[in-house]
Amino acid sequence: MHISSFFKPWRWFRQNRTETVTDDERLARHRRIFKGANDYGYFDWDLSRDCITWSGGYWAFLGYSDKDVKEINVSRRYFEYVHPDDLPGLMITIRKTLREGGPTQVAYRVRKKHGGWVWTEMHADTTRDETGWVYYISGIALDVTKRKQAEQALLLSEARHARIIKSSNDGFWEWSAEQSGFSFSNRCWELLGYTEKDDVVTQGVDRLQAWRKRMHPEDGKMFDAAIDRHIKTKEPFDVEYRIRHRDGSWCWIRGRGHMAFDEKGAPMRMSGTNMSITKLKEAEEHVLAAKEQAEAANRAKSDFLSSMSHELRTPLNAILGFSHILESDLKLSSEQRNNVVEIAKAGRYLLTLIGDVLDLAKIEAGRMDMSMEPVDPSQLLSECLSYVQPRADESSIQMKLAMQAVTHQRVSADRIRLKQVFLNLLSNAVKYNKPFGKVNVECVFTDQGRMRVEIHDTGRGIPKDKLDEVFQPFCRLGAEQTEIEGSGVGLVITRQLVVQMGGDIGFYNRDEGGCCFWLELPLMSELPSVTEPVPTPSVESLQLLDCGSKQVLYIEDNEANQRLIEKLFERYQGISVEIACDAFKGVFAARVSQPDLIIMDINLPGMNGYEAIEILRADTLTRNIPIIALSANAMSHDRTKGLEAGFDEYLTKPLDVGQLMAALNRLWRKPSAQQRIAVAEEVTA
Repeated sequence: MHISSFFKPWRWFRQNRTETVTDDERLARHRRIFKGANDYGYFDWDLSRDCITWSGGYWAFLGYSDKDVKEINVSRRYFEYVHPDDLPGLMITIRKTLREGGPTQVAYRVRKKHGGWVWTEMHADTTRDETGWVYYISGIALDVTKRKQAEQALLLSEARHARIIKSSNDGFWEWSAEQSGFSFSNRCWELLGYTEKDDVVTQGVDRLQAWRKRMHPEDGKMFDAAIDRHIKTKEPFDVEYRIRHRDGSWCWIRGRGHMAFDEKGAPMRMSGTNMSITKLKEAEEHVLAAKEQAEAANRAKSDFLSSMSHELRTPLNAILGFSHILESDLKLSSEQRNNVVEIAKAGRYLLTLIGDVLDLAKIEAGRMDMSMEPVDPSQLLSECLSYVQPRADESSIQMKLAMQAVTHQRVSADRIRLKQVFLNLLSNAVKYNKPFGKVNVECVFTDQGRMRVEIHDTGRGIPKDKLDEVFQPFCRLGAEQTEIEGSGVGLVITRQLVVQMGGDIGFYNRDEGGCCFWLELPLMSELPSVTEPVPTPSVESLQLLDCGSKQVLYIEDNEANQRLIEKLFERYQGISVEIACDAFKGVFAARVSQPDLIIMDINLPGMNGYEAIEILRADTLTRNIPIIALSANAMSHDRTKGLEAGFDEYLTKPLDVGQLMAALNRLWRKPSAQQRIAVAEEVTA
């Protein structure tokens, strides 16, 4: 049914009835209106009779019956239903209304019949007689509980925000498109040393311009760009900038804010905070300065150890070199030979110690380079086991490698460094084992996609009071009281290498005796099946091939090393050695005699080895002569630098005779440049 048809009978009734409205009809109309007002109350207070007449559903809404309302009609009793805290204010309002007249309004709480309170707002006016006395106060009572609750919630929220703002110690600012300007809280200026009475705060209306002028020029551009990005791309506005303090110094502010946009996407309002981070920045500068000092100290320590390594390797070159020559001398007695073996053994141990200390220094200084690649640990463990086996045989220690479950799997690691890790752990398992003991190596997969290698031994284990010192440098866990040699840095280096390769390492004492060191490395894809590698012969077993008559020029300023090379080549017929004590004489001798090989030190007086080889490679008479560097500079970057400079081989002191023989065999088996030119001319002819 259309709504217009609903009103047709009433429209006809209105058109045909008499327009005269009697007083009874008006009274009935008002009664209907009052009856329909469920939560409104209409009152008429007759002060002369001390009676309040109520209409509407107000009191029924509060839970009171008609009988209760009759009692409430007595004005004296009405005030018993008002909240005690609100009664004084209500009485003040009533007296003011009686004295000054209306209209007036007042809000207070009224008790509900079954407990609780309802906020009521009275709107009233007065009726006076000819003499001005009020004899009626009439009006309406409204339920404003929800509004009051909202107001109280708002007050609580504002109070809470005020407490947060006060405790945060931050300044607040806001920009409004409607007001076309910025507003800053006083705290913003207090961060710069100003008060609200300072001219910088009170001058003009554009507070942003006053703030912006004090920004550091470089940071001001960054500040503007950050706001622009925030508006255009909604990127979070969070910037740190310098601003001029009242005392002239620069202080640091962290500004954060958020822009609100209208339905068309235009900026409407932006609010934010300013936080003082000057002390934080100062702390950061102190930390960075301390970090730089620590790094400089580490670099200085590393440089010092590198220099010490060079100085120690030079005399070790003579010790180990002459020991090698004496070991091959058949004229020595057995006692003399044993003495030489002990000298060589001590020299090699000292060389190992130098290498360990240098490795530790490089790790601490962050200079340990890693070349990560897929590595087959089963193959690498097999190689390391063959190196350790001779020492295990000396003590009748049985070694077992269980790799069937992980054969041909690979891990992500640096091959050389992982080999160093395996060798150190296997050597310790043998060195600290007991005679007729066992060393078992097992490999398994973990649930985290890693390969776990466990090395079990049957030694004495780690003392309980030393468990926390296992990975401490220069701590030998009580072994310093035994005849077992060691520096106490091997496990430290091992742990650092494993960590740098993305792995983990640990240990535990075995219940049946001994201990187990384990390490885990990230597992990679499966390798194709390969045959077992054929062990390569030790370079020390290599002999110099018969290459005919050769002339060697040795450029070295140390007399002991000069005599060593001379003695070394005396054992080979057809090889003559010429000595030059500095680079200038060496370059001249090379141009004059044009030797078949030049062996040259790097740290030479006057002109160093790099300057000398640059001259030799630029000269047509010497550019094709093979040149071997023999230096005490033994760091990895030294070798790289030497090969890039043009050296054919880079050997380090102390000299490994086997490595030198292998280098000579490689170089002298290659045809020289002159031979290649002669062959080319013959072919052309």
